Amino acid sequence: MQIRNRQTAALTYRADQWAAKKAADQALTAVRGWGYPGLDEPDLRAAVRLLVDAAVRDGGRRVSVHLGDQADKILVVALSHQAGSLPEGNVFAELQALATVESCGDDLADDGRRVWALLDAAPRRRNPAA
Repeated sequence: MQIRNRQTAALTYRADQWAAKKAADQALTAVRGWGYPGLDEPDLRAAVRLLVDAAVRDGGRRVSVHLGDQADKILVVALSHQAGSLPEGNVFAELQALATVESCGDDLADDGRRVWALLDAAPRRRNPAA
């Protein structure tokens, strides 16, 4: 997978029970440096945790997280480095329940199964009458 001409970060973890928390913390640190003051940090953390947990369940030895931005959107991709089936549980329903997740999905490639989510990072407009 190649992400070009935008801010990116790539993070790799051993596929274990702590991977999701580590990934969420490091992904948030990386994206904070990209200058999105309206970023919903709890949504980003939750999305990363859900994606990494799904990738860990594929049974591979490592998981990588790839982040990219474009036009006030943040793409989060978790790669299991292992051929897998559809994610177990309700990962897509849980992702879609997050307010800033615009879309999500998965696909298989030569390097393993990818699960991804696209988050809106634009500042939220407040109602001036509120």
